[in-house]
Amino acid sequence: MGKSGFRKLASCVLVFLIPGSLFGADSNAAMLYTNGAAWVNGAHVPRASSAIFSGDLLQTRSDSVANINEAGSSITVLSDSLVQFDVSSVKIEHGGVTVSTSKGVGTTSGDVKVTPASFAWTEFNVSDVDGMVKIAARKGDLTIDDGNSVVTLQQGQETTRDEQSPDNSKKKDKKKRDQTGAAPAAGGGILNSPYAIAAGGAVIAGITTWVLVKSNNPASPTQP
Repeated sequence: MGKSGFRKLASCVLVFLIPGSLFGADSNAAMLYTNGAAWVNGAHVPRASSAIFSGDLLQTRSDSVANINEAGSSITVLSDSLVQFDVSSVKIEHGGVTVSTSKGVGTTSGDVKVTPASFAWTEFNVSDVDGMVKIAARKGDLTIDDGNSVVTLQQGQETTRDEQSPDNSKKKDKKKRDQTGAAPAAGGGILNSPYAIAAGGAVIAGITTWVLVKSNNPASPTQP
């Protein structure tokens, strides 16, 4: 092989190796494979495979699914789901996911956090439908934190949790009531404001001046 042929071969190898190495260096990215229509951040995924980055919102249709593959983990986003991808966790807005991981990748749904109990290979399902979170440990144990308690779900077991813990629900309701009740107080007392006092003083001064002028210049003078 001559120098010209060697250079062409080396160029071809670099074309394939450089993009892959750059992609591998970005720890916030993963590969997305779709089966059916899917959207990332509201934009339709044009190809069967593309990159997905930490913070991206992924949505599937009722007749489609998507797979997210990264080093040591695989996440299947089920049909009719909306999730936010992160390299260490997937936030479920609605729908469900199946997670297979040896990197401790977990899920968050409302106040419910699900994580592998160890870094051994773990497989589990999490779905959130109408505010009810269903969790199933397929392989390996899981740790579940619902905002009130932290428990271990053993392999082969299933459980459900409310998306919003009672304590947080009460706090949010109280905060909402406080904000609603504060509005009238902020709106009241308008007559005590400096602007109202100044405006009232100006009106009084104007009336007084008008009365004095009238009294000094009567409408029917007695003197010619």
